[in-house]
Amino acid sequence: QVQLVESGGGLVQAGGSLRLSCAASGRTFANYAMGWFRQAPGKEREFVASISRSGGSTNYAYSVKGRFAISRDNAKNTVILQMNSLKPEDTAVYYCAAGTYASDNRLNYSYWGQGTQVTVSS
Repeated sequence: QVQLVESGGGLVQAGGSLRLSCAASGRTFANYAMGWFRQAPGKEREFVASISRSGGSTNYAYSVKGRFAISRDNAKNTVILQMNSLKPEDTAVYYCAAGTYASDNRLNYSYWGQGTQVTVSS
């Protein structure tokens, strides 16, 4: 089992920044690829970013590429999503997830956090 807890969400104006953190506990964090997904009201959960187990490979949704950055610290069992130049359409609940390999498919992730709300005002 892997337990994931997100933090860092909040209300920010368009153009601002937020830094989301996901703290992992349980099994060896470095054994898992990590992903961030988001879900807006009335919409399906969608891929945001993923990072490989070593942190050497990252992938982003087209809508956030160049604005968001995913990173991880295996010594601290933490994965970070740095979000810059935020837009109102980024408003959603953001979830971190752990899986065997990095993927943009949420079905490949076995463990999920409870989510943190991000609201971007115009």
